[in-house]
Amino acid sequence: MAATTRKRQTVMVTGAGGALARQVIRQLRAKVDIVAVDFRRKVRIDSKTPSYQGDPNRREFEDIFRNHDITGVIHLGRMDSDELNAEGRYNANVLGTQRLFRLCSAYSVKQIIVMSTFYVYGASPYNPALLGEDAPLKASGLTMDLIDSVELENLAAVALWKHPELHLTVLRPCHIAGPRVRNTMSQLLDHRVAPVLLGFSPMMQFIHIEDMARAVVQAFHQNHPGIYNVAPNEWMSYQDVLAASGCIGLPVPSVPANVPAMISRLLKWKAFPSYLVNYLKYPVLIDGARFESTFNFRCERKLDEILEYYRRRKQASGA
Repeated sequence: MAATTRKRQTVMVTGAGGALARQVIRQLRAKVDIVAVDFRRKVRIDSKTPSYQGDPNRREFEDIFRNHDITGVIHLGRMDSDELNAEGRYNANVLGTQRLFRLCSAYSVKQIIVMSTFYVYGASPYNPALLGEDAPLKASGLTMDLIDSVELENLAAVALWKHPELHLTVLRPCHIAGPRVRNTMSQLLDHRVAPVLLGFSPMMQFIHIEDMARAVVQAFHQNHPGIYNVAPNEWMSYQDVLAASGCIGLPVPSVPANVPAMISRLLKWKAFPSYLVNYLKYPVLIDGARFESTFNFRCERKLDEILEYYRRRKQASGA
């Protein structure tokens, strides 16, 4: 009897224009067919990969599911605080994800990976040394800027219980850093001068973008639904992080309400995220042991290597 050929899966990757999504696509496409989606713009991956600019809240977004037999979704597309106002982020991150889940259920998608963030735990002086996945999500009670992030997690938790057939996995990574990463912390480390709040230097964790992409791909291939922190068992104080990445720490008072505006002027940014001030004060260290043991995962890039990238960029540019 002739062997039957197994049909390749078709996987939708949202946020396809981001550095992490491109790494994930690069690691995945040898084994699956990719449908690239970005909410901001149409992204060219290669001549064989269909790509769409699409908003899940718009009616025509469903056409992507009609036109492709999508079996899995890797949802990396989240709008950050520097891209939209609070209402816009809520519409994109919460209502958009809610509709994405509904379409996945309607079109019999077999698996979903959702990218969350460790920020949902909230920065507080009362945080334990290591936060497990069962720790309360306090961010929305501490700052209005992270309500959409916590609500997205609440949606995912409901979907885990209500739609087990979707095999949903939520990943909560620590700071992602490395080449072409443009999140706020990475941009901070790219500067020659970075703010240091007087009297504070919290411990921080970083994961290299290549390790994070591997984590997403392993979570997809092994398919163990649940909620997982993703972080190495390694950390460093904020001021030591700045020193290792070639930044000069500039002391900034931590009490005035206009601290974000002061930092914005210092960095020449349009707006420094106000919620990040507390994360420059208090440690938010997460325990990645559950993900490591479940998926047999280990980070390959050490923290010193991650920070050395930023130091070398400054040296190369003469900054």
